[in-house]
Amino acid sequence: MAVTIEDLYRNYGILADAKDNLSQHKDAYQVILDGVKGGPKEKRLAAQFIPKFFSSFPELTDAAINAQLDLCEDEDVSIRRQAIKELPRFATGENIPRVADILTQLLQTDDTAEFNQVNAALISIFKVDAKGTLGGLFSQILQGEDIVRERAIKFLSTKLKSLPEDVMTKEVEEYIFAETKKVMDDVTGQEFVLLMRVVSNLRALQTVNGRQQLVELVVEQAFLEQALNPADPDTVDRLLQCTRQALPLFSKNVHSTRFVTYFCEHVLPNLSTLTSPVTELDIQLEVLKLLAEMSPFCGDMEKLEANLNMLFTKLLEFMPLPPEEVENGENSANEEPKLQFSYVECLLYSFHQLGKKLPDFLLDKVDAERLKDFKIRLQYFARGLQVYIRQLRVALQGKTGDALKTEENKIKVVALKITNNINVLIKDLFHNPPSYKSTVTLSWKPVQKTEAVAAKRSSSDETGPGDSTKKQIPSQPRRDSRQIYNPPSEQRGGFRGGRGRSFGARGNRSRGRVY
Repeated sequence: MAVTIEDLYRNYGILADAKDNLSQHKDAYQVILDGVKGGPKEKRLAAQFIPKFFSSFPELTDAAINAQLDLCEDEDVSIRRQAIKELPRFATGENIPRVADILTQLLQTDDTAEFNQVNAALISIFKVDAKGTLGGLFSQILQGEDIVRERAIKFLSTKLKSLPEDVMTKEVEEYIFAETKKVMDDVTGQEFVLLMRVVSNLRALQTVNGRQQLVELVVEQAFLEQALNPADPDTVDRLLQCTRQALPLFSKNVHSTRFVTYFCEHVLPNLSTLTSPVTELDIQLEVLKLLAEMSPFCGDMEKLEANLNMLFTKLLEFMPLPPEEVENGENSANEEPKLQFSYVECLLYSFHQLGKKLPDFLLDKVDAERLKDFKIRLQYFARGLQVYIRQLRVALQGKTGDALKTEENKIKVVALKITNNINVLIKDLFHNPPSYKSTVTLSWKPVQKTEAVAAKRSSSDETGPGDSTKKQIPSQPRRDSRQIYNPPSEQRGGFRGGRGRSFGARGNRSRGRVY
């Protein structure tokens, strides 16, 4: 016989009046559990009554949770919402991971209000037992359906940073890092980026040792021990994604040596044959920019001379010889060689940074004929550079405010930064002996003073959870602020991100809802 509204209210009264003798009224609680088999009104009441007396009947724990779960899966959205709202009341002791597991699976709902309610419920049990809640979340990330896994990772990447320090303790953060490393064994590119955001925001890792651990995590994903297959866009994408994630972690104490070495030994030799993972991405320029940004943080390098030689060789490729002249003094070709300023800025900067570690490279490690050829190319490039700098200065002269904000003038301003940088670096190399003392800021990066002010104004933007974040190690400029620029004579392109290209197919996980 189906349970009625009257039955539910009567048995609720029995339990409410029992006070200290609640456990003696198991039959009354069973009637309330049976309410999940009734009509919509009975189900809504059961959703409220079941959790109220749940803790008094430990022998009916499984039956109570399963009854509430049935209501969470009901066809009536109002019943589902009521049941989900009450779920955190079951989150006590050993039940917390199970409740978190259930709520994580419920993230797959397409109903916005219901989805928000699940998020709120997860946050509430996080504050009861963060580690237990994480156990349920990571269980589904590792074993759940793809949609559940995707939304659970997004939950972690967006919600953890808002939790206070008394919830996100050192022990909890260490657990997050350990579990994230397990997930990293099998991730897509998009998942990798989101998970790196999770661990990079952990307060416990805002130290030199912590950042080194994060770099090690990225190194494992980057497969730096394997040769690069330049024809495979997934392999190239993996390297780009990993390098972008590692870059903000590098500093004078956390070195980029393994990445710089890999770029010199495996990427530069294959630069012209790299397959871009995105059609509009200038893959060669993107790679050279990443190398340039990493080079200041390179530590002691085993094959420094060989890697400098590779950089030197690649630099020569982008610095043309002057056109040959025929007997009457005119150029033999109709057009002068194209000067690829963006590429040269990156290569010169990287060569300049690594050259500091072996300052006699151009004097003792390069034969006289090759050095002479280099200086001819350098002189020719410098002459073209001076002409272009003068043109740019004339074009920008007297322009201020809004006039500099037009697309055309923005391009010219960046072009002037590029050419000025190259000019400074070339002057250093023309010294006898070559000098490596000048300092320039790469054209796509903000000047350091601006960086410092910006960091103070937005200290909690992307660096840590909550407003109470402790002072953290300064990081490099945010990756999404980096602009790709090519002067007008070069093909334009830039990284657009968000491709979701797989790092490798993840194995099929169990299907169906397993609670």
